[in-house]
Amino acid sequence: MAYRLLALDIDGTLLKSNYRLTKETKEAIEYVKEKGVYITLASGRPFLSANKVAKTLKLSPSYLISHDGAFMADNVASPVFERRLSAETVYQIVDILENYHCHFRLFHEKYAIANKTKQKSQLISRMNLQLNDPLFYSTHYVESVSHRLIDQPLSVLNIRAQFWNDREREDAKEELQDTISGLRFIISNDGELHITDERASKATALQSLADRLGIKLTETVAIGSDERDLDMIAQAGLGVAMGHAPESVKSASDWLTRSNDQNGVGYMVKEVFRKQLRIEV
Repeated sequence: MAYRLLALDIDGTLLKSNYRLTKETKEAIEYVKEKGVYITLASGRPFLSANKVAKTLKLSPSYLISHDGAFMADNVASPVFERRLSAETVYQIVDILENYHCHFRLFHEKYAIANKTKQKSQLISRMNLQLNDPLFYSTHYVESVSHRLIDQPLSVLNIRAQFWNDREREDAKEELQDTISGLRFIISNDGELHITDERASKATALQSLADRLGIKLTETVAIGSDERDLDMIAQAGLGVAMGHAPESVKSASDWLTRSNDQNGVGYMVKEVFRKQLRIEV
């Protein structure tokens, strides 16, 4: 089987735990590119943040899957696939989240809006590490997000909420499910609640990209490390789970590689693509 499309998650997959790209990973990506394989990033990050990683890997211009599968584009102004949360739905979600102790962010394709909180945590700091360059993706902190939305309604692509304890997260999720229809909820490896339109997923976006490129799903490879990658891994021709992925993701995969801190992407590339001749997409 010749694989023609490679989809890579970013955090926990391409990047090490310290959010750095290794020389080995960069070389692995170049190796796949030389085989004529189309490479996309499939990330929960906003498009502008994912695109910064793509440029580092010299993938740009390339269609990138971002916002947990709710947005796909090669340019932020020209999406070819998007599944947005309506302004009315966003307000309903925020109105509920503001009754809980949590830090949440609304992700538009060009910027984020977040509630101010006095709580500090390693997980929030980790989120900031992913998005801390205001020159390409800014975050606006406000005292009351719901008041802001009354004055300036906003349709966004996804919402992420970090709670101080798991019980409160489950209570909030249950209330959201009971009150608002048409939502998709996934809890990431770090316990963060991710909310998108129910039609949004990395798997759906990958199918859309494959169709656009004239590539069969059996000719795709998808690599990930998180529950948000599970459906993409399950539907790909070759689904690959990182070594530190949860058991649910490993069970959905066809191939298990090493962890991100053990050069898992580089190892997988050498094993899967080394005998493949160059192809043309």
